[in-house]
Amino acid sequence: MYDITIIGGGIVGLATALRLKEQRPSLKILLLEKENEVARHQTGHNSGVIHSGLYYKPGSLKATNCIRGYQMLIDFCDREGVHYDLCGKIVVATSEDQRPLLRNLFERGNQNGLTENRMISQGEIREIEPHVVGLEGIWVPYTGIIDYKAVSEKYAECFQKIGGEIRFGEKAIDIKDRTTHSEVVSATDKVFQTKLIVNCAGLYSDKVAQLTQPEDIKVRIIPFRGEYYKIKPEKQHLVKNLIYPVPDPNFPFLGVHFTRMIEGGVEAGPNAVFAFRREGYNKLDVNVPELMESLAWPGFRKVAMKYWKTGMGEYYRSFSKAAFTKALQGLIPEIQSNDLIPGGAGVRAQACDYDGGLLDDFSIIENKNAINVCNAPSPAATSSLSIGQTVSERVLARI
Repeated sequence: MYDITIIGGGIVGLATALRLKEQRPSLKILLLEKENEVARHQTGHNSGVIHSGLYYKPGSLKATNCIRGYQMLIDFCDREGVHYDLCGKIVVATSEDQRPLLRNLFERGNQNGLTENRMISQGEIREIEPHVVGLEGIWVPYTGIIDYKAVSEKYAECFQKIGGEIRFGEKAIDIKDRTTHSEVVSATDKVFQTKLIVNCAGLYSDKVAQLTQPEDIKVRIIPFRGEYYKIKPEKQHLVKNLIYPVPDPNFPFLGVHFTRMIEGGVEAGPNAVFAFRREGYNKLDVNVPELMESLAWPGFRKVAMKYWKTGMGEYYRSFSKAAFTKALQGLIPEIQSNDLIPGGAGVRAQACDYDGGLLDDFSIIENKNAINVCNAPSPAATSSLSIGQTVSERVLARI
């Protein structure tokens, strides 16, 4: 019998496991991961940015966890020897109508305690990023780059070192409610008895949540694929560090941007297109049952009606390298189509409610048997230890 069973070996599940074990070493904690290693999906396809907390509504779970988690992550990496680089980034307004949005963003950063941010002029933009064209911008010195898979592996190592247990190749397919405990049934026919379940299943968090309570969970995970290009080595000098556009305040994605990677190289992207399967990293990946489930969800149909023009533009960029290049040229006019080579892709687990709302904040749903982390998109990696702390506090209040 386990005290706690955590489902999902991404960065949030691992951080939760580690924080729980650190705070209550006597607890018998199991983490189940369906793959043969940690961080295979959202975490392993992450762009590797350490986020500052600039974008998030003051007082929201995203803002509070990102700002707290940022320092917890830095402290952990310093202590455990995980390499990172706080290189800073710029957010650039390229048109007059973006100036008010940029200034609102700057004020939001101030409200979130980012007092070292500063507004920068056109000339200062060129001093920081010589090849960027913009009217004005924000310099964000807090932002950095890191390898979140390496962070996850270190979380797992630390968790196991203090007595935590991880089992790979164990996909949870059923959860049975017993009088005094729950039983998690895996695809290998193993049964794990546990007092409490913590669901950190990412792209399948809604599916696992539905197993933990008979009544319907009022959100669904809608998968959005983000596709990247890499910049050829001979053109990487065009990007010094990180360059972002002013985001669309009505759409929960940050727009195509440039990111220097911790292991070397520069990525450009991502776009954001509806994926036809939850782990669909390629354009032609389709899982018909998953696709039909997404299309049948009333909330998704409302999202599709509301954002169809934006969505079609994202799909156009997905299949047209010229269109993708044009979007990038809004920030760096010198970039050309032949400077780009295909890069990787990731799939974001975006929770969508019944009424068509794309959840902007983290969402944690509790019931008798489980604590379900049902929406933890970016900046969940930066925030992972803080989210883990938030979840562990809820767990310890019940154990």
